[in-house]
Amino acid sequence: MSKLSIKDLDLKGGRVFVRVDFNVPIKEGKVTDDTRIRAAVPTIEYAIGEGARVILASHLGRPKGERVEKYSLRPVAEHLSEVLGKPVAFADDCVGEAAESAAARLKDGEVLLLENLRFHPEEEKNDDGFAAQLAKLSDGLYVNDAFGAAHRAHASTAGITRHVEKAAAGLLMEKELEYLGRALNNPERPFVAILGGAKVSDKIPVINSLISRKVDKILVGGAMAYTFFKAEGFNTGKSLVEDDMLDTAREIKQRAEAEGVRLVLPTDHQVVDSFDPLNSRKTIPVEFTNQGLVGLDIGRETVALFARELEGAKTIIWNGPMGMFEEKGFEEGTVGLAHAVAEAADKGATVIVGGGDSVSAIHQAGVAEKITHISTGGGATLEFLAGDELPGVAALTDK
Repeated sequence: MSKLSIKDLDLKGGRVFVRVDFNVPIKEGKVTDDTRIRAAVPTIEYAIGEGARVILASHLGRPKGERVEKYSLRPVAEHLSEVLGKPVAFADDCVGEAAESAAARLKDGEVLLLENLRFHPEEEKNDDGFAAQLAKLSDGLYVNDAFGAAHRAHASTAGITRHVEKAAAGLLMEKELEYLGRALNNPERPFVAILGGAKVSDKIPVINSLISRKVDKILVGGAMAYTFFKAEGFNTGKSLVEDDMLDTAREIKQRAEAEGVRLVLPTDHQVVDSFDPLNSRKTIPVEFTNQGLVGLDIGRETVALFARELEGAKTIIWNGPMGMFEEKGFEEGTVGLAHAVAEAADKGATVIVGGGDSVSAIHQAGVAEKITHISTGGGATLEFLAGDELPGVAALTDK
């Protein structure tokens, strides 16, 4: 890695500002999924072990620059305290007197969590004065461990680095960059990408980047497949199609063929009749789709096809669900694929999964422990795979 790591910093006795991603679901004052919290624990424990005074900062939800009680990070501080097995102090604000006095009270090895950064509109505006106030809490040491927010040029991810002596990557950030970087720049082959989700338009930069980097195969599922089907002249019924993307879909297919990249589409799908969606679910070959039908998931034949396409693969990247994953009955294709990628991992493939629904499917299928790397980034993972520079990474100090 070309950037400084937390392991390159002299942390003993120093106050270090650590940007984490604690944007977690909270219900009735309790954290309901602590995956992102646990992902940051190695960095926090490393800093504690080195005798640092640890100041954690995160956003939560979209409070739109105002103090909204349901987006307070206080429940997160309580939960983190249980996870770490030690007290975690909480400051009622992330700048000003409350934050400064709480930071000043810290002793070596102690941890403080600041209140939601997005209670201030200056955070998302990357305001320089606000960034300077955040930096003032530290002793010139900054660590970014929030890969999920690294594609945003905000005060706590980019601006703050102008006001500290050293800005380094945390252990989670380092791991994300290592796995995703290796997959893009030096993958073991065969290299297969699986892309799902609703829109082709969201994934065009990623598809183009993967084709230019000579991925061996791209398996396409989810609603985005229907834009490709319609571009080929298939009847897609009332399935979700981006009509303004039909020419783009044709160009992608031609480009993939010219570069020797296999673009694999579903062969069957689960559909409902748009006039009777509750009682009409059935699985049919894609070419039998008629005008009244809506495709909502890939079928078992496609799951088996995709599993065969993964045989022998050495690197697999998966982003995006294969259907309307959030609706019961239409999660089957995505969960089936989760088992297929886990099986590929068992046979020695490096498997990287990113994106909320894909990660949920991995957990739902009970195969999370088999996956080589579960990425904590949604948009950040996509932008990285598209070959874009992430502001939160670019801002870190070069080695």
